[in-house]
Parts: sequence; structure tokens; C-alpha cells
Amino acid sequence: MNQQRAFSLYHTHIKLLGFDLNSLAQSSSSSSSDAVSFSRRGYAVSCVEVVGVVVFRDLKPNRFLRFSVDDGTGCVSCILWLNHLTSPYFASRHQPDVRIIGNMATHFAAQIRVGIVARVRGKVSSYRGVVQITVSDVVVENDPNAEILHWLDCMRLALKCYDLSPAPK
Repeated sequence: MNQQRAFSLYHTHIKLLGFDLNSLAQSSSSSSSDAVSFSRRGYAVSCVEVVGVVVFRDLKPNRFLRFSVDDGTGCVSCILWLNHLTSPYFASRHQPDVRIIGNMATHFAAQIRVGIVARVRGKVSSYRGVVQITVSDVVVENDPNAEILHWLDCMRLALKCYDLSPAPK
């Protein structure tokens, strides 16, 4: 039953803290679409959501934006690709769709600045053995409580997931 439950969450954005994301177990995948797979306590993880302060930003125009988010438990490396119109990966896709995706990525890149609190969602990947998020979307958080609310969500979800919740009274 746990395996069925874990598989059903595989393409769901799982809320994680930086420490949890950086401690994901990596293993070679038998799937041709993913060179590396990730898991946490036996649960497969592919998509995640983190919230934290942007502490590093490195823009390579028309190529990528590399940035790091710190949530207090660890720094998470993030990569936002900006080469949608020139990448062979997107060559066979419907060009108007690719243009929309590229415009959204450019919009997200303009929003990312050092010091802002950002909610980052994307696919877990690995670059040179380091876990990172390949970004699918970014939201700049204006709520000063966003980071602590994310922490609380992560703790609540971890208790449910690992059946560590206190017994009802």
C-alpha cells in the first residue's frame, strides 16, 4: 500500500525544507527519461516546492539563471532555463507553446533578486552530484509569514506521511 501511495505522489510538488531536499537519496534510474531518481525515506520524489530567501543569483542571458534559496535549514540550488527558443530539446514541440514557456521563464528570471522571499517549484535534478531544482515556476512572496507557514506545512505533512502524528485524545 505504501508503494502505491508513494507512486501516486511522484508527479506532485512535495513541500520540503532545504535540509530534506539536500538529503534526498540519489540512485540510477532504469527509466530513459530520468538519469537519476530521488527518494526520501523510501518515498519517490520528483517534484518539490521550497520557500526561502534568495541568497545568490547568476544570470547567463538567453541561457539560464542559477540561484540559491535559503530557508534556514539549508541552501537549495535552483536552475531556471532561459534557452527555450534555441534549445534542440524544444525544437520538436509546438513553437507557440515554446514561446509562451520562454516568456514565462524570462518573467520569472526578472523577478528573482537577492534578498526576496520566493516560493520555487520544479523538478528535482542533479548537476555534478549536487541536488538542485529545475524550476517550473517562481512566486515572489509578499506575506512575511510565508516562510514559517511553509515550515509548518512541511512538519504537518511529514507527520502524516510517516505516521508520526500524536494519538487522538
